[in-house]
Amino acid sequence: MEGEPLLKVEKLRKHFGGVTAVHDVSFELRQGEFLGIIGPNGSGKTTLVNLITGFVKPDSGRVTYLGKNITGKMPYTIAGQGISRTFQMVRLFYNLPAYKNLIIPLSSPRVKKLRGGEYGERDDVAVDLLDDMGFERDSFVPYKMAGSLPHGYLKRLDLARAMALRPNLLILDELFSGMAMSEVASTLPLIEKFNAEGLTVIMIEHRLRELFRVVDRIFVLNFGEKIAEGVPKEVMESDAVKNAYLGSEIEET
Repeated sequence: MEGEPLLKVEKLRKHFGGVTAVHDVSFELRQGEFLGIIGPNGSGKTTLVNLITGFVKPDSGRVTYLGKNITGKMPYTIAGQGISRTFQMVRLFYNLPAYKNLIIPLSSPRVKKLRGGEYGERDDVAVDLLDDMGFERDSFVPYKMAGSLPHGYLKRLDLARAMALRPNLLILDELFSGMAMSEVASTLPLIEKFNAEGLTVIMIEHRLRELFRVVDRIFVLNFGEKIAEGVPKEVMESDAVKNAYLGSEIEET
């Protein structure tokens, strides 16, 4: 697979009734690359991620991962092949302790195969993962019911669950949404560490200043169409991008 993209999206399109959510979006992503996807609210960012990860089936177009067509495959099939994601609105088992939320991905066929059938005590592995995410093992936070945790911890728990699958490609859908600045500041180094270790990342984010610290390139969606792509500074100087944002978020960067 040397020289081939890890992920290739070709002319992906999705309509909901009379609304075009994603219109002929294409891009490629290579191993170890960090791609940011930005755009105004309702521009089709989450729909695009849902199309890639199997939560929504496209009307047309193709998604290729590691040279295989995964278009329209079930989410668990795509996750099992090494694409994991977080959700803008976290989806957790709130009535279980935080660490128990990681047991399902840790018990998956993918992880079992990667570990040669052995992973050790899954509860211990889950707590270790949460400790890596800043869950302070000694404060017993990993053992608290997920539903009792503050929003920032829920976001980190969602991230830990995605990482438990040991993905080749991690997709983050507005990870920083609803976080306080202190929570963003403590979470951003984790993302930088993942990428430094060679993990391929796609990140949808409205916090542009933080996003631009980590990405290699970005592209911008507006009304379901890709209107610009490249390094952040050049993209944000585009007239099309300025018009899409009406100047509101450009000034914050």
